[in-house]
Amino acid sequence: MNHFPGTWGRPRDDVYGPYDSSYLQTTGPKTHTQSPAVTGTSVIAVKFNGGVAIAADNLASYGSLARFTDVKRLRKFGDAAVIGFSGDVSDMQYIDRLLESIDIRENYSVHGNQLNAKNLHTYLSKVFYKRRSDFNPLWNHILVAGFDSEKKPFLSSADLLGTTFSAPHLATGFGAHLAIPILRRLFPEERPIEEISKEDAVSALKDCLKVLWYRDARSMDKYSLALITQEGIEMHEDQQVEAQNWAFAESIKGYGAQAV
Repeated sequence: MNHFPGTWGRPRDDVYGPYDSSYLQTTGPKTHTQSPAVTGTSVIAVKFNGGVAIAADNLASYGSLARFTDVKRLRKFGDAAVIGFSGDVSDMQYIDRLLESIDIRENYSVHGNQLNAKNLHTYLSKVFYKRRSDFNPLWNHILVAGFDSEKKPFLSSADLLGTTFSAPHLATGFGAHLAIPILRRLFPEERPIEEISKEDAVSALKDCLKVLWYRDARSMDKYSLALITQEGIEMHEDQQVEAQNWAFAESIKGYGAQAV
């Protein structure tokens, strides 16, 4: 008897001849989205009195190449929420199809209830965690903006590990390093959300997008902006960063004629 576990269940070679294992040979291990090729960068969102504002630029980069310049990374879910995606674009498209199927099922539901933003965020965080546990993660970091069951503004994030986080203002990608300090200065913790108007939130997002356009090599000056209020979702697509002025670059050491 052969006691090696690798041969358990196989016919005996001395009786049936050598075992043909050629069918087991493959070109390598099966891999999933471990190295995203086409990616989107920052998504920024802010709560204000009566709703949430969320924005993302329209660029999808192929590595360091600004390959696709008209990719909308803000997706509506009925009249309940807006999801902003950063990370792999193909995984974003998969989640978009998943959300579309859920939306259709909800619309045909007999109980008459609709998923709010908080329900949707909980569901997506479980999807991310399940895929991560299967070693086949969805390579995205998302922001979900809308309202919870008590009709209060809701904003929360979920990443490829299923980790969730909520705050009055959030950003993904490079925006977590450049936009969040700006938002914390404009909207400190001691300032209640009731004092933040829709105009203040939109102005802050535009300032953040301008800084990202100047500083993040994976961003661009065309963006989408969504406003979620009790009246519904207001989408503004193909917006342009205003008042672009690159003259400040001449004063940066290491750029142009400036010596390091």
